[in-house]
Amino acid sequence: MYKVFTRIILSVVFFAEGAYIAQAQGGDQILDGIGETGMIARYMLNGDLKDWSRNNLHATHAAEAKFVDDSRFGKVLSLSGANNDFVTIPGDALTDMESLSISGWIYLRSDKKGQRLFDFGKNINTRFFAAPVGTASQKGVQALITAEKSDVKGATSSAIELNKWVYLTVVVDIPAKAIRIYIDGKLVGEAEDIPQELPAVFGHSSTEQNKLYIGKSLMPGDPNLDALVRDFRIYRIPLTQNQISGILSNAQGAGTRGRVNVRPAEEDLPSFPLTQAQLYNAYLVGVSDVEVETEIGELPRLPSFVNGAYKEGVEGPKVRVLWPAPSDNSTVLSAGRYTITGRVSGTDLKPKAVVTVKGAAKSSTPNANLQEFHLSQVSLDADSHDQETKFMKNRDKFISTLAATDPNSFLYMFRDAFGQPQPAGAKPLGVWDSQDTKLRGHATGHYLTAIAQAYASTGYDKALQANFAEKMHYMVNTLYELAQLSGKPISAGGESVSDPTAVPVGPGKTDYDSNLSADSIRTDYWNWGQGFISAYPPDQFIMLERGAKYGGQKSQVWAPYYTLHKILAGLIDIYEVSGNEKALAVALGMSDWVHARLSQLPKETLIAIWNTYIAGEFGGMNETMAHLYRITKKEHYLKTAQLFDNIDMFFGDAQRSHGLAKNVDTFRGLHANQHIPQIVGSIEMYNVSNLPEYYKVADNFWYKAVNDYMYSIGGVAGARNPANAEVFTAEPATLYENGFSAGGQNETCATYNMLKLTSNLFLFDQRAEYMDYYERGLYNHILASVAENTPANTYHVPLGPGSIKQFGNPNMTGFTCCNGTAIESSTKLQNSIYFKSKDDEALYVNLYVPSTLNWTERNVIVEQVTSFPKEDQTRLTIKGSGRFDVHMRVPKWATKGFFVKINGKNQKIQAEPGSYLKLSRNWKNGDVIELQMPFQFHLDPVMDQQNVASLFYGPILLAAQEPAARKDWRKVTLDAKDISKSIKGDSSKLQFTIDNVVFKPFYDTYGRHSVYLDVTLK
Repeated sequence: MYKVFTRIILSVVFFAEGAYIAQAQGGDQILDGIGETGMIARYMLNGDLKDWSRNNLHATHAAEAKFVDDSRFGKVLSLSGANNDFVTIPGDALTDMESLSISGWIYLRSDKKGQRLFDFGKNINTRFFAAPVGTASQKGVQALITAEKSDVKGATSSAIELNKWVYLTVVVDIPAKAIRIYIDGKLVGEAEDIPQELPAVFGHSSTEQNKLYIGKSLMPGDPNLDALVRDFRIYRIPLTQNQISGILSNAQGAGTRGRVNVRPAEEDLPSFPLTQAQLYNAYLVGVSDVEVETEIGELPRLPSFVNGAYKEGVEGPKVRVLWPAPSDNSTVLSAGRYTITGRVSGTDLKPKAVVTVKGAAKSSTPNANLQEFHLSQVSLDADSHDQETKFMKNRDKFISTLAATDPNSFLYMFRDAFGQPQPAGAKPLGVWDSQDTKLRGHATGHYLTAIAQAYASTGYDKALQANFAEKMHYMVNTLYELAQLSGKPISAGGESVSDPTAVPVGPGKTDYDSNLSADSIRTDYWNWGQGFISAYPPDQFIMLERGAKYGGQKSQVWAPYYTLHKILAGLIDIYEVSGNEKALAVALGMSDWVHARLSQLPKETLIAIWNTYIAGEFGGMNETMAHLYRITKKEHYLKTAQLFDNIDMFFGDAQRSHGLAKNVDTFRGLHANQHIPQIVGSIEMYNVSNLPEYYKVADNFWYKAVNDYMYSIGGVAGARNPANAEVFTAEPATLYENGFSAGGQNETCATYNMLKLTSNLFLFDQRAEYMDYYERGLYNHILASVAENTPANTYHVPLGPGSIKQFGNPNMTGFTCCNGTAIESSTKLQNSIYFKSKDDEALYVNLYVPSTLNWTERNVIVEQVTSFPKEDQTRLTIKGSGRFDVHMRVPKWATKGFFVKINGKNQKIQAEPGSYLKLSRNWKNGDVIELQMPFQFHLDPVMDQQNVASLFYGPILLAAQEPAARKDWRKVTLDAKDISKSIKGDSSKLQFTIDNVVFKPFYDTYGRHSVYLDVTLK
């Protein structure tokens, strides 16, 4: 089966003037209304061969590229037709692809047959090319794709005119089984029934050595291209007619480049009548009204689900109500009562919420009464049949690969930034940690955390643990030595700038810039201010203060504080698991540098910076600064943490008039993983400051994200309005209207951070819904994000019809953000199975995972033996004794009962789904708790399109195993009174069938899948 990306139909909406425009979207990485995750590479060819996308797939020339002046475009690439005059693109640009689009401007100077604008593939029998004047066998423009000699399909049109700039686009649309040619934005040729999977052409990994040429044919003897070329682009999605026209229009100066939330209606998802009641709503006859209370200034928290009444004996679930979502708190600025009217998708039912607004009271927010166990206290075990679990398999893939990594690769760009020699044999990382990448160093931060967690978790293998101890020691020593260089003269009495606020422009330069190329990067570390540590010089931090935006130009930045957060968090993690004082010293030194610079900036500047798309992404810097305050008790770290307050999102505006602190949704349309870590920081700020507004920010955000933006796997991002796979939808509770973006819906690192936020909130408030969500995201996204046989993992997870996961970074040699969080997630899979009260009087069992807890503070060991989720029961054996409470999570999905035995005796209990059951006892050595929670099938519909739903068995998302790509949702019909009657299968294997279609857990799905189905109940 081919590990490729899916096409999910991209749609874009033109908003009327004055309508909502998504916030904080811009930058040259988002082009022509197409989210940047849709782009693989962009070669401007205006003086160099660099890739100006964020993927840094820089091209090379066989000899020396020639650029000439052009009256229309300025500098352009000139290809002469000579044998050595062509461009090569890195072979790993096209691996694990599904659909594909190539576009570029060409000024053809010769009508020789056989010239290629591009020819991509492994050999003459497995390739994809565009010949602008045809080949020996076919006249005119020819675009051909072939997987084997017998599987050849091509589209043709009339030849391109000579001596004229022409905009040529070739689209391979796998779900539509079509290849199309566009000239100057118009469709001029099309062929159908093309090869079904692009990996048949380009393979599954970079090891398969694709040859990707601009201006050269893979066929020996064909002439090279004699033409001018400009703005050559590669997309991983099938561009639509409207998108192609938009690119053309913008290139001619008629478009609006910064507009990202535009979509042609004809490219929407399959539509359904808005007034047609779907799924259980077809049997719905009434919905309960609700009453809620709130305080002046705070929007009420309205229940997402309310009780409903059904006809024909159908026992339907609670009813999803879609409530209005105000963008401020103007409705609650005075005491009184008012009514909000909601709607139920597909019906004319209008449930009401009567809101009572009371006078402002003193805020009451909880204290943290639980603690996490150290990773070293919890170990993952085999299941009750002595089989390795998914947890163990994923852990071991990452642990073994991490153990084999060379720390020098993760230190390479730090040494490069400081102008230091590299150890013999050292090799740099790739992708977002390569020479020219403005985010380089981010993977090193993730690595520091991962090896710290691996060290803490590998007590079961002392050799492994020693390996990670050595890695930590080496990494910290090297970073410490580099940090000691900053702001200090090379030799006694030499020049230096120790003040972080006085960093000058680099030698020989007239301004700060982000050029990190080998011949341009500044390495004058003695001028950088004491304490500075990064994999690039200070320029990006300074440029950001001065208003620089996100992009690939040297006047633009990526996310300097995002990168720094990873590094500081990793250093602190090493300090906390090993006591390495140098790690803490490096973190403190750089934090002092940050405090010095940011504390001098006006509040208005900080607000503007943190509202800047991607450039202002600071990860969890507020969390890390608060963490350092917790460690050191030095007040200026707390003040520094507050400098990272995202004022507009947290508090609405500089006057703090509303925002998340007042339960106003201020994050709609924003980049998800830019902002979720800020919320994680908010709960840590509450932990150290006890200021209630920080708790409210985190609590309100979580409730809105999970209820109004969540896909069935637990992910919360992926909008086609705004047209960006990494952002929240433009309006809450509109996943079908505005979600399901092209190329994938759920950024894996966003779910990583959602789980982190969830477990942190649970320490303050033991609501079972937190751990219900944690279980969903852990099993159905994090476990499902890892490849079958390697630690390669997903960036975005596509959930459209007939999708397939795309995995990357199997050898940990080239990291995106999600590759970074993956090495963290899979080295701490045991971290939230158990929590304890701070006074060690209570144990919380949150997840049913085979594991052993060493509760050292009580001299108690708890062994959990189960094959969950392949069985619906678990057994906990207590070794040790004493009186304490055991709180067992009763999952929300456990609607068929929750049964408890202690030492073989049935217990009379009342267990409410979506709660915790407390077992209080004077426990004796050898006591056994047995739990059973019968699984059942249930549907999880999209909130605004009820028939589009996912199928669950207990907590496990089941995916239909698809034979091929498809454009429409798979249709299934289920029994309305008991959907299990329509499903056959073996629960012990978690494999089922509906109408002979196989359904398996999403975490065990590696081929094409349908997670969402078009469900009819009868």
